[in-house]
Formats: sequence, structure tokens, C-alpha cells
Amino acid sequence: MFNICTYQEHHWRDLYRICLETGDSGADATMLYKHPDLLGHFYAAPYALFEPELTFMLEDEQGACGYILATANSELFAQRMETQWLPPLRLEFPLPNPQDLSRDTSMIRVIHKGYQADPQICLEYPAHLHIDLLQRAQKKGQGKRLMETLFTALRSQGVAGVHLGVGSRNENGIAFYEHI
Repeated sequence: MFNICTYQEHHWRDLYRICLETGDSGADATMLYKHPDLLGHFYAAPYALFEPELTFMLEDEQGACGYILATANSELFAQRMETQWLPPLRLEFPLPNPQDLSRDTSMIRVIHKGYQADPQICLEYPAHLHIDLLQRAQKKGQGKRLMETLFTALRSQGVAGVHLGVGSRNENGIAFYEHI
């Protein structure tokens, strides 16, 4: 039995865990990172911090097993990332040696680059989202339920459209988005 609930502070570590356990194009990235929080620092935590009302958790009898999170305004989100969230992370994780091509250093470079909102896309689709489900929750209709929950919340805020990005290696994710 799956339940969708609005994000609460006790879910904070779950966001990081789920982000890491789905961080290799939907597969578990735990063994790929020395610093396990790097992915969550960029792709999960700031959304819950800035817009908890657009962060929804999926739970089953074993606990949190997925989430969907969004920002209603990608351009404002980019500004908040630059002024509030990323500066301390950049101090904690300085830019690495250019020859270092590890997963950690790639993610650190993303943190230093920051989130870039595409103004052209944002005209029609101002919001953007991330959705991640652990394997035990996939292919059971839960992703669709999470999307519907988020879309209802975005509509209630008057948001006209939403966009997302997906890695080309994430075949299951691409198939899911095409289906939705």
C-alpha cells in the first residue's frame, strides 16, 4: 500500500537517500560517490527548503520510497539557489582540479555552475520538477499519482506549465515521461 503525503521536516534525510539511490540514471549511485550528499544538495534538498508545499513524498510500509518536487518559478528558484543555497556549498566543496573527472568532482562543478533557468522555456513552462522512485515503487502507477498530485498543486497556484530534463541514459524515465 502506497501513500502520498506532503513533505515534512522528518523527510529531509529521505530526500538525500532517494536522490542517491536513483542517481545513476534511475539506478543506485551509492557506490559511485565518496560524498553521498552531493546529488541531494543540488537535485532535492533546495526544493523542499524553498517550496515544501510542492514537495510530495511517496511512502509504503518500509518508509519513504519516492518523491516529486518542484518549483513554481524556475527563474526565481535560480536566484534563490545563487543567493541562499549554493554559496555555503561552494565554500565546503571548492572547485576541483580540472584533471579530476570523478563523479564527485563532476557534481561539485555543477554546484559551482549553479542552476540555469532557460528564459525561453520559462515563458511557457515556468515551473520545473524532479521525480524519483525507488525500484520497489516503480511500474505500479505511483509515478503517475505523484505527477497528478503535483500538477493539482501547481494549478492551484496558477502555474501555466511545467518542464523537466532527463538524461539520455535514463530509458525508464524517458518511457515514463512519454507515457505521461
